[in-house]
Amino acid sequence: MMAAGMKMGEQRAQQQMQAQQQQQAAVEQAKQEGAAQAQAAAPAAAPVAMEDDTTAQLKKLAELHSSGVLTDDEFAAAKKKVLGI
Repeated sequence: MMAAGMKMGEQRAQQQMQAQQQQQAAVEQAKQEGAAQAQAAAPAAAPVAMEDDTTAQLKKLAELHSSGVLTDDEFAAAKKKVLGI
């Protein structure tokens, strides 16, 4: 009878260990999925920031041009530089 009780205790311990391993595997998978989602979102954010910066630079150049600080040629050259043309 004692052997049967020990065997049941071992089975429970194994079940608990398997449950912990499954839980740990699920946590690791969630971490990996979260990291993958973060990576996927990061590149999308970069072009928006670049676009805002480019737009701001072009607006500043336009202001300088309209106020007479930049000539037509200087404005055109600066605009090409900002746009990477």
